[in-house]
Amino acid sequence: MNFLQNNKFNTKFKKSFFLVFLMFVLCSCFTTFAQKTYTIVIDAGHGGKDPGNLGNGFKEKDIALKVALFVGSELNKSKDIKVIYTRNKDVFIDLWKRGDIANVAKANLFVSIHCDSHTSNAYGAGTFVLGLRGNKMNLEIAKRENSAILLEDNYEERYKGFDASSVESVIGLSLLQEENLDKSLEIASLIQNNFTFKLKRNNRNVKQDNFQVLRETIMPSVLVELGFLTNKLEGRYLNSKKGQQQMGKSISDAIINYVRNLKINTVIEEVADTNIFDVAKNITEFKVQIASGKNKIATKSYNFKGLKNIQRVLVGSYYKYYYGVTSSYKQALKSLSMAKEKGYSSAFIVAFRNGEKVSLKEVNKMH
Repeated sequence: MNFLQNNKFNTKFKKSFFLVFLMFVLCSCFTTFAQKTYTIVIDAGHGGKDPGNLGNGFKEKDIALKVALFVGSELNKSKDIKVIYTRNKDVFIDLWKRGDIANVAKANLFVSIHCDSHTSNAYGAGTFVLGLRGNKMNLEIAKRENSAILLEDNYEERYKGFDASSVESVIGLSLLQEENLDKSLEIASLIQNNFTFKLKRNNRNVKQDNFQVLRETIMPSVLVELGFLTNKLEGRYLNSKKGQQQMGKSISDAIINYVRNLKINTVIEEVADTNIFDVAKNITEFKVQIASGKNKIATKSYNFKGLKNIQRVLVGSYYKYYYGVTSSYKQALKSLSMAKEKGYSSAFIVAFRNGEKVSLKEVNKMH
């Protein structure tokens, strides 16, 4: 065997050894983290003296509770999921208390279940995360769900004069922390996709708006509107056992998928933290975000002032456009400078590890 052949053999051996060793670490980590319990809080909207909407004589509080209990029963089949209900019977629970239950339990996810209503014959399912980017119709939904505040004892003191009928009060609610927003959008998309593609329900999309029950939580949280009780056909479906089980199964399947993703990401992060053969540096990716909006734009250079290799990513109902994807922070700085020269004055660098957004401060510490 000559030197060149020997060198090739050594290179192949090193690569094979690395792959085998990496698989060993992955398997070890997965075994460890597979034992972790994920706490999911299921919140049945309204209850007790608060019936919710009564479209066509159906009771939102009853339908929400039945779906919530079905979701919980499905999740309880998984050994690594612990289910907590904010209510498991027809009782009134303050909005602040619902979030407090999740916070005290240090839950990994909070899912609030509701039914919608409208003066028109609107129909379809939608999923919400907390935010300020709602249109007029979304604000009306938020105000309607938030109106339960008025039924709480001492609500004026607790919510400091919150007016459920005031747009100003709704807009004044604070945004969810950004690190939770990304995960909220992830689970919201999983739920919404199941409604749309598995059940063929009319897609009312993932949206952001100001629900007090979401504002109270400190973990990824979503609010699900199963459909419109004011629509006779949809109301009958949601009031039926079949409809409740189908919608509940779509939600539980999405949560199980979400938990599975959490496990995988946890394993990969553990491997990255070991710094085996400098793995951590190889899986950090930098991008320059140059634009964000609801319009889907072709990633051609002529649409982005001559910038090439644009990456488009759908996050909820918004498209984010990235330029200069690289594993080098220095190169990312050059790409940022180039983007600003082209006129993207508000462009900024973002970092990802294993597909998850991380802070630049954290990444720079590692490097």
